[in-house]
Amino acid sequence: MIGSSVWSRARRRPGTRRGDTGRDKGGDERDARTRILDAAEELFAVAGYEATATAEIAKRAGVPKGLVFHYFPRKIDVLITLVQERTGVEELDEADAGAAEPPHDPAAMLARLARRVPLRASPAMRRILFREADTHRTVRERLSHLNREIARRARFALELALPGARGDAARLEAAAATFAVVLLYQENLSHLTGERIDPDLLADLIAKALT
Repeated sequence: MIGSSVWSRARRRPGTRRGDTGRDKGGDERDARTRILDAAEELFAVAGYEATATAEIAKRAGVPKGLVFHYFPRKIDVLITLVQERTGVEELDEADAGAAEPPHDPAAMLARLARRVPLRASPAMRRILFREADTHRTVRERLSHLNREIARRARFALELALPGARGDAARLEAAAATFAVVLLYQENLSHLTGERIDPDLLADLIAKALT
């Protein structure tokens, strides 16, 4: 028969003292949730969502596997939470932007936008977004939102720099959409290969197509 002390040792996490249950005390439960998300972010970025077991997340976070399911009943809930809480798209306030950014030539305005993709996310979360977009709807929706915002910013920049082109809405829309697609492609490419498209060349190509 297994004694209670042996059972307690089996339940205890490495590095904890006798009497610790693995559950954080007081306000530390929030910290446990953060550690789970931190661990999942690291593992998903390196190995991918499908290749990462919940047990690996628990081990990396230093919590019992049951605590992972306490916060996230399904593994997909971990990915959804990461995307919702740790990525964001910075939306442009056109009124403020118009006042703060006087019109310049279109290539210069697009090059500035190309150097700063309006995505709030760590390098690890950026890898996760582009890696998991093909198979997970939540991730795909976040990237779609980002694509729309980049295209909106590009069109706004072009309208400021080329007021005479506003009447040609179809060409402006096509130019902005092309700019957004190429920018997202190079963002993905940079995580895979480390290579980047020259933002000045991209901006110049788009601008010349409209002038």
